[in-house]
Amino acid sequence: MTVSATLAVNEAIAARRAAGQEVLALGFGEAGIPVHPLLSQRLAQAAPATAYGPVAGIAPAREAAAGYWTRRGLRTDAANVLLGPGSKPLLFALLHAAGGDVVLPKPAWVSYAAQSELLGREPIRVPVPPGEGGVPDAAAMDAAVREARAAGRDPRVVVVTLPDNPTGRLASEASVKAVSEAARELDLLIVADEIYRDLVFETGAPFPSPASWAPERTVTTTALSKNYALGGWRIGAARFPDSELGARLRDSVRGIASELWSSTPMPMQHAAAYAWSDPDVLIDRLAAARRLHGAVAHAVAAVFADVGCAVPAPQGAFYVWPDFAPLREALAESRGVRNGEDLARLLLDEYGVAVLPGSAFGDDPASLTVRVAVPGLYGESDSERLAALVSDEPLEMPWIAASLERLRSKLEALLAE
Repeated sequence: MTVSATLAVNEAIAARRAAGQEVLALGFGEAGIPVHPLLSQRLAQAAPATAYGPVAGIAPAREAAAGYWTRRGLRTDAANVLLGPGSKPLLFALLHAAGGDVVLPKPAWVSYAAQSELLGREPIRVPVPPGEGGVPDAAAMDAAVREARAAGRDPRVVVVTLPDNPTGRLASEASVKAVSEAARELDLLIVADEIYRDLVFETGAPFPSPASWAPERTVTTTALSKNYALGGWRIGAARFPDSELGARLRDSVRGIASELWSSTPMPMQHAAAYAWSDPDVLIDRLAAARRLHGAVAHAVAAVFADVGCAVPAPQGAFYVWPDFAPLREALAESRGVRNGEDLARLLLDEYGVAVLPGSAFGDDPASLTVRVAVPGLYGESDSERLAALVSDEPLEMPWIAASLERLRSKLEALLAE
């Protein structure tokens, strides 16, 4: 098992910068905004809480998480919430507890497949509906699961991401409903990774959570690493269905947690209890984050589209998914580029642009897709990033405008040679 592609590219960026090399850091999925001072204050106040806590999490934090989901239309009891040191270990514990093979959208976040492989299970990848991301096509999933079972495999779980990493797309209500109904027909557990839920760009739009259509079999996960940019604090939550299946899974994951992480760090739980209570000041911070992520993601998508890439419009999170397929012939002839790995390597080595190839996310190895994480353009310091965050027109920040122009010039140079 190698280091996760997303973490590896972050280390590569840091090494290049330490060596004095210029780099446009568009590879690592970090939210890129400063921590809100009230969250820092809550963490500092809770620093003396050094004792082990309950495995499932302290009551105030679980109650706050339950309220978070309830206010978003998913009625939740605190008894059905379990906390962990980030959603990543919670996802791994869920896959372990569920057993069997894992169905993934194609493409999908890198760690889903890696976690499945760590458990000794080759993931079953199913393409997403055309133009969408984050959920497998329901009809294709039905066929793939039945074929796998006929071959002696044991699919039990399907993982979906709403909105999606790596594509930045939010699956349609029709697609989420269809995959929920197919999962019930196939008796699959649904694990809905909704870590980017608060970062859907279109405010007020209905959110298509599978827990709305298959509540008895959907486990939902979230964390504070994306909406509030607290990745290094490591705090996440899982919402288990109020059903017999949900109770069995919750108890199993709790047992696994007791052996893996014992309890979630106490100071983080106190900070999370405050964040998940949705105070007005943090709701305002979320609105600012959506504005910044959306503005820069759309601007980056436009740059790639202008040089000839096919780019689906980003709808949430902070990712863009350009496809260089329309430029394949020119890139092959002039630069020897045959696939996304060639392309990503060339962009980094010769132009200082760090992106990840689509193949890292399970896309076809020959594809020319890349994932672009836009927060690397928000600024070089917390003061610049904060100014961009609070600006009504973040694209007018000089450093963001300059970075977008640098990206454009580097892509034009790539295609001109």
